[in-house]
Amino acid sequence: MGADEEGKALATPEYWNSRYEKSVDDQPTHEWFRSFEALEPFLHPNLYNAFPPKSDPRILHLGSGDSTVPADLAKRGYNNQLCVDFSQTVVDLMSKRHESIPGISWQWADVRDLADVPSESVDVGFDKGTLDAFIHGSPWNPPDEVKESTGRYMQAVHRVLKPNGAFLYITFRQPHFIKPLLNAASLWTMRMETLGGASSFDYFAFVLKKA
Repeated sequence: MGADEEGKALATPEYWNSRYEKSVDDQPTHEWFRSFEALEPFLHPNLYNAFPPKSDPRILHLGSGDSTVPADLAKRGYNNQLCVDFSQTVVDLMSKRHESIPGISWQWADVRDLADVPSESVDVGFDKGTLDAFIHGSPWNPPDEVKESTGRYMQAVHRVLKPNGAFLYITFRQPHFIKPLLNAASLWTMRMETLGGASSFDYFAFVLKKA
């Protein structure tokens, strides 16, 4: 499978179903990018302080996969979390894995639609690598299907966020390539942070709020 074919496959539930069917015990099959501990310097000001557990924020994990992030947040008092993914395999897997943890629910959904998530019902949207899975081809001139998928995704997240909500997005893609896809419809005000650390290259964290 060539690089572009593999990139296209990442945007299909069949690819992820096959990956998650290989899940062993409680270890993540595919923890995108950074560990929870590595993200905490970013989460402290943008989640813990901005949306503290005592305010009971509704957190929507977009393309949550089998990441440990929801369970890690539950340990810190966040008990109003919805995790969505378009792999029914991982939804079933994680529903069972976290059935003893209060305040986390799992649901099948396509993040480009979010049909079952009410408008303006979410305080915080969180994405660690999901948008990236829809991107393939030339970064200078993305294919129309990439622009269509990412555009639908951004519209869906904008719809479900409360007026004072925030969309927290973690990516490895260079900012000058990802910013036009994030804000093609001028929906957001955006702030970016560079996440350094032990990795050999930087990751980038965006805080998006409704314009």
